[in-house]
Amino acid sequence: MCGIAGVLRLDGLPVSPNAVARMSATMQHRGPDSDGVWTDGPVGLGHRRLAIIDLSPSGHQPMGNETSEVLIVYNGELYNFQNLRVELESAGHRFHSRSDTEVIVHAYEQWGERCLERLNGHFAFAIWDKHRQKFFLARDRFGVKPLYYSCDGAKFLFGSEIKAILAYPGVRAHVCYSALNEYFTFQNILTDSTLFEGVRLLPAGCYLTVDLREQHVPVQHRYWDYSQIFAEPLDISEPEAIEELYRLFNQAVTRQLMSDVPLGSYLSGGMDSGSITAVARQQLGRLMTFTCGFDLSSASGLELGFDERAKSEVLANLLKTEHYEVVLHAGDMEHVIPELIWHLEDPRVGQSYPNYYVARLASKFVKVVLSGAGGDELFGGYPWRYYRTLNSNGRHDFYHNYYDFWQRLTPDEEKAQLFNAETYRNLSGHSTFEIFKSVIEPLDVPLHSNEDFVNASLYFELKTFLHGLLVVEDKLSMAHGLETRTPFLDNDLVDFALRVPLRYKLRNLDRVAQIVDENEAGKRRRYELQTNDGKMVLREAMRRLIPDDVTSRVKQGFSAPDASWFRGESIDYINTLLHDPHARIYDYLNPGAVTQKLDEHTSGRHNHRLFIWSLLSFEWWCRSFL
Repeated sequence: MCGIAGVLRLDGLPVSPNAVARMSATMQHRGPDSDGVWTDGPVGLGHRRLAIIDLSPSGHQPMGNETSEVLIVYNGELYNFQNLRVELESAGHRFHSRSDTEVIVHAYEQWGERCLERLNGHFAFAIWDKHRQKFFLARDRFGVKPLYYSCDGAKFLFGSEIKAILAYPGVRAHVCYSALNEYFTFQNILTDSTLFEGVRLLPAGCYLTVDLREQHVPVQHRYWDYSQIFAEPLDISEPEAIEELYRLFNQAVTRQLMSDVPLGSYLSGGMDSGSITAVARQQLGRLMTFTCGFDLSSASGLELGFDERAKSEVLANLLKTEHYEVVLHAGDMEHVIPELIWHLEDPRVGQSYPNYYVARLASKFVKVVLSGAGGDELFGGYPWRYYRTLNSNGRHDFYHNYYDFWQRLTPDEEKAQLFNAETYRNLSGHSTFEIFKSVIEPLDVPLHSNEDFVNASLYFELKTFLHGLLVVEDKLSMAHGLETRTPFLDNDLVDFALRVPLRYKLRNLDRVAQIVDENEAGKRRRYELQTNDGKMVLREAMRRLIPDDVTSRVKQGFSAPDASWFRGESIDYINTLLHDPHARIYDYLNPGAVTQKLDEHTSGRHNHRLFIWSLLSFEWWCRSFL
């Protein structure tokens, strides 16, 4: 994995190599092994390299074809690049390296933009086609690797991180009010906006072209989507589905083991990471594994089950891995949050500081780590969410039922109190409900039956919640020069998972939905103790790899006991930061509304842990970037 950046001057002015070098330098953490800058008139490309495949200088970027008519900067891994290379060599292309980067260059020469249909990997890249005077930027199907861009009419800028764009001369950061509204509604941003006005995130499964000969504006195209989930399910029995899933899962993990540097795996003690570790261990022999635990001396209630170290140690012993752990205590959050937000740039879902710590641990031993991300979203791992929509009375009722749930931080009726007068004025006419609907509505799919409602819920979460998790994981692992790979997000495995009959994933489509507070710590554990539903076909397939007590175990999400810590050891820090009348968040928020939420949490009347984390994140965002 790497960091990429670039400039296209639409006004024809030459690009300064120093300006491109400054953009790249902001991402040194993404690519500590080498850097490269190339400029030619109005075009500039920059690259920071984290060498994973072909460690020799021949893998250096920017990389061109034989005539340097086509140049690329690339961040990612292409897991089928060796097969594509054979096909391209048969077509007459000649290679000068062992890298997957060069395969994409020749794939573009051979198939143009349609080369994306053939790529099985996680990537973001930009190609300058000198002959056609055209930029071609693309992001992988699922959005594992981010790619940001900005265009003001005179120049087009892009980068793996927003700070690369901000480093270009004359660019300044301003708050995007509509994105702020999305964030304080969903604890996520569902559109392609970011908290930075004028900076956009290229959506997953899309590519962008900027043509100097014709339009001088970016034109976006979609080449892939999760919409297969609405197609006719596969005509397959449950035993056949289990068998095929097992085969595809093994194939996916094995594909993603390619590396010329040390590779390890996260191991939480649960089914997803345990199954990945089991296959990797079979293929590689000795394997290093990593987990994050929590000091629970001040935790209470369901939080007492949050520390999964004992479960991960049992699995590590069974699989014979070389296992390492980091233990977080109350107070560790405040020590790391300024640095974390600087790397994260664009806050998304959940309390992510444990991810930062475990990535830092893994980076001390390996340069590549395997993650179980995607298993829940593909196979129905959050049934209490989908079941909120059961027995809806048609499309309108479905949208309102699900929207009510996904207002994780602030419901619409409280926004006039949360935002100060100026911010609220800037949000006039901006509807987060319409944004919510726009994720699904353009597909014009039927929403009549419980199966329709659950499929629409799964689609929504794949497009939004999983995407947010992937953006966060990329930023916090690459902060330490660590590449994260996600075997569940293999093209073939995902294509199959989307077509598996829903009844093989979830059993209780006719149940009465139970109301679960998304702020509640341990909600997943409480819900699954009552239903034991979700991911049924995956559980059966993984029984060959890990013990039955792991595949049938009630899963605990990866979360610190923040509800207790935010009332106890961390309360002084929170009060110092958020009760300060000069806090930067009060340029946008109403102090009275924030104080009320904090008081409700500290008194135990309500659990506002997600809201408090988001306030802390936004405060440090304002301090870091404005």
